[in-house]
Amino acid sequence: GSLWEHLAEIDLTCNNRLDVLISGMQENQGITEALKSRDPMAWVRAMNNIRNCAEEIILRELVYGEDGA
Repeated sequence: GSLWEHLAEIDLTCNNRLDVLISGMQENQGITEALKSRDPMAWVRAMNNIRNCAEEIILRELVYGEDGA
């Protein structure tokens, strides 16, 4: 019974961390709504790259438990 609770907690933590990482990376790289309206394909490429990087960080930190060292 506690496995599902644990998995739900990990899922929530991962999703919250993903949102924070994406927002931070998007801000740091200057990926804005202006870019989205000016060059939609560049915006999609940048956002896909950001999401992939953020997912890798989450897998390393929260799922596999690596410290990045």
